[in-house]
Amino acid sequence: MSRIPLSRLHLSRLPLAAAGAAAAVLLTAVPAAAHTEVEADKAQALAENVTVSFHAEAESDTSGIKEVRVVLPEGIAPADVKYGEGPAGWKFSATDDGYTVGGAELKTGKSAEYSVVVRQLPDAAEVPFKTLQTYGDGHVDRWIELDENGENPAPTLKLKAAAPDAKPLSPSPSVSGSPAPTAVESTPAPSPQAADTGKDDEGGLSAGAWTGIGAGLLVAVAAVVLAVRRRGGAGE
Repeated sequence: MSRIPLSRLHLSRLPLAAAGAAAAVLLTAVPAAAHTEVEADKAQALAENVTVSFHAEAESDTSGIKEVRVVLPEGIAPADVKYGEGPAGWKFSATDDGYTVGGAELKTGKSAEYSVVVRQLPDAAEVPFKTLQTYGDGHVDRWIELDENGENPAPTLKLKAAAPDAKPLSPSPSVSGSPAPTAVESTPAPSPQAADTGKDDEGGLSAGAWTGIGAGLLVAVAAVVLAVRRRGGAGE
């Protein structure tokens, strides 16, 4: 009975080992995605005077968060939202389609936590709050995707069904007499459509970048396999 030389046996296992190592590199190369998260004290459709709290996680290693801008979901008007609590010195300002909260740049690595009070939540199963998170150096993280499995998911509040006796309130009067924009409010508020643009270069690597990384690793694995086969052929 013929025996396979031990050296040949070891060589035959190298391609598998190389592929495993490449897969491990790919997995460890993917950073943990940071998110803006949302929760409420009364997460129920048509609930009134609800405190909605946000946690905007800091991603930058070189600059701190200075502003958070939110595009409100359908069913919540800017006039229905009031400021709750937030970082010391930060101000709240209503916009045409939402609001901004901002002020002095936070310490690098410090997350922005704040809350607003919503007059009434809409009659829906979930409500997304598209969020643009701006740093002191001008970098913007765009948490705007409605797919929770996307690269940049918008913070979404899931709601229980409305109480049997709950009814929609009459609309609030529109916000009037808003103060002139300050330095914090100088950037025009994005529309939901505008918020969807430019997302590939913010809030993490784009899909194209990850595709390039994967392709590079496959080329490296192929090179290792080819080298091993040549060594095996030379040793015969």
